[in-house]
Amino acid sequence: MTPEVIRRQYLDAMGITAWASCYQLPNARPTQACEWEEAPAQVPSRERLHALLDDAPAPRSQPSTKPDAAASPSAVRALLDNAPVAEPPPEGSASTAPSVSVPEPAKPLNFSFSCQCIGGRLLSVSEGEMSPVEQQLLANMLRAAGVLEGDMPTVSYFKWPPMATSFTPEEPLEEAQEGMAAFVAGAASRQGWRLEQVLWWGAQEAVEESPFARVMALANAQSQTLALPVWQGPALASLTQSAEAKRALWPRLVALGEQWRKSAQ
Repeated sequence: MTPEVIRRQYLDAMGITAWASCYQLPNARPTQACEWEEAPAQVPSRERLHALLDDAPAPRSQPSTKPDAAASPSAVRALLDNAPVAEPPPEGSASTAPSVSVPEPAKPLNFSFSCQCIGGRLLSVSEGEMSPVEQQLLANMLRAAGVLEGDMPTVSYFKWPPMATSFTPEEPLEEAQEGMAAFVAGAASRQGWRLEQVLWWGAQEAVEESPFARVMALANAQSQTLALPVWQGPALASLTQSAEAKRALWPRLVALGEQWRKSAQ
């Protein structure tokens, strides 16, 4: 028997619930494998009650009172064995039992985004998967604004949930926000980023009820999930289709470039 199984048995004996991970987050260490004991077969409630009655001690005789035969284990067993089986009501008859509505299990939020870190300080985020045209447009705009020097960083793609139908969430929004925050924090730790701001492309067209907007949790120009200020821009897909949208965005890009140069000094 492996030490992990022994540890869980000790915890169970002390009344402490042991928790095991239901899924593996990206870049997380795999769960240690061990031999698990097979779960005991479920015993019907009537058989469990019979076993309890068989193990119950015999009632002590009282000199002044007569033992209640109806409350003895043998009497209870007789009632159980002779209990009638409930039959379904005939068709068309009204049921007297109250209907109980079973709540539907919660479903995880489904969203994805592409991100790139500019200069180790700006996190460029775009919902969904960026096309090559969108990547080239973003690189050209950031170079023109003086934010990007050299080549564009590699695009990282994140999808939630990480595995389809892998688990049933208890708090879908909270778990999705924790997943996004863990992904960004893990990438920043590995790459040595010092994030100062988020460039959210598509924020101006985003609907507040959309899964991605809910996970970003934008309030007062700051993402509550990532704990970073957010610069909001139009979606890259719409910019590729409209020269007017590019001209309208240019003054804001110039201001972003000036802010970038001042913070670098």
